[in-house]
Amino acid sequence: MARGFNKVIIMGNLTRDPEIRYTASNKAYARFTIAVGRTWKGSNGELQEHTDFIPVVVWGPQAENCERYLGKGRAVLVEGSINTRSYETQQGEKRYVTEVQALGVTFLGGGRRDEGGASPSRGGDVGSFREGGFDKPGPKQDADDFPLDISEYEGGEESGEEEADIPF
Repeated sequence: MARGFNKVIIMGNLTRDPEIRYTASNKAYARFTIAVGRTWKGSNGELQEHTDFIPVVVWGPQAENCERYLGKGRAVLVEGSINTRSYETQQGEKRYVTEVQALGVTFLGGGRRDEGGASPSRGGDVGSFREGGFDKPGPKQDADDFPLDISEYEGGEESGEEEADIPF
């Protein structure tokens, strides 16, 4: 059998707060669903939109952090693999579940508010990054939401140096 490669990277917004549970051996796991939107032009030239709802499971201390710091609407980046499992219902029917087994969850946008929900006014929506662009804050973002300031690097407009010619 040939070796395969199973790696998934998704970015989207939580559809509800993470649900945490513990196994019989007291190992934490959290489940949540991420809404991932995509846009394309259809054959008729009109803009088409679709949202996929992707179930995610994360284990261990990271599961507890997800439960503690994530809330509905919060933007996240998940790295992991696709996992398929099956179970049998009480009626004897076999059911299959496909989900992302998270190896890492990166919290994006603003943090939780004191009352426990995600803070959309601080860039908690992935769409706000796309709409506002990366060069200036959009209507739902602050400049502090971005993890890096390009002006700090040499060769930027603010450093007074000329840009280098790139041969491609």
